[in-house]
Amino acid sequence: MIVALACAGTLAACGGASGVAEPPHSLEPGGSTAKPAKDAPRGEHLVLRMRRSGGIAGLGGPGALPDFSLYSTGRALVAAQGRVTEYRLRPAALDRLLAEARAAGLGRSHTVGPGRVSDAMTLEFTLGDAHSSIAQPGSRPDPALTFQKRLDPGTWPASDLASGAAPFKPSKAAVLASRGAVADGPIRTWPLAPLGDGARVGTAVCTVAASAKVPSNDTSTAWRSGGATYTIRLRPLLPDERSCADLH
Repeated sequence: MIVALACAGTLAACGGASGVAEPPHSLEPGGSTAKPAKDAPRGEHLVLRMRRSGGIAGLGGPGALPDFSLYSTGRALVAAQGRVTEYRLRPAALDRLLAEARAAGLGRSHTVGPGRVSDAMTLEFTLGDAHSSIAQPGSRPDPALTFQKRLDPGTWPASDLASGAAPFKPSKAAVLASRGAVADGPIRTWPLAPLGDGARVGTAVCTVAASAKVPSNDTSTAWRSGGATYTIRLRPLLPDERSCADLH
């Protein structure tokens, strides 16, 4: 099941409040002036995103991967336990999934449930310019909760898939560095841009590097950079992300 990523955050609404229903996979991106990342084929843009945050386990947070991201090419990226798996939907299946998202009420921005509640789980959808937030999902009936189950690739028939599960291979990764964290392994010299010179993402400092150049890392390793010691967390940049500023 998906952990915590239509016509999503960086594209124009598929009809939305105007009721204009263009073919979803042909929609132009909107809500962002950023150009598609190099990982994205020409014209590819985000069309649907779902993420979960909060709860006792503290899901989500700055720099966390969205749970589900769907793109206009039919590419679907599913994140679980820090890994991203890629699927490819056929055009008809893509259009059908987006139509179901609109039928579930996700084509208009709305909030369900109370505001911020300590340890409450929140389910968020982005569909075009519409952003929906459902606090404490499951505590009340909501069509979006039924739709959420459709975002599990395990439920997709083989006839909907142009290609099955494969590891997502990003060209770039975000390096999230935390200073002063304790590691019980070796201390190595960081070979890339200084870890302290990046942008703040939550409590970490973020820099971006080519995936092929990032050294192997595990939680027991500490890194020396610019006279300080850090532990790092690597986070792939998704096709619609270009920099640390895109990590929410």
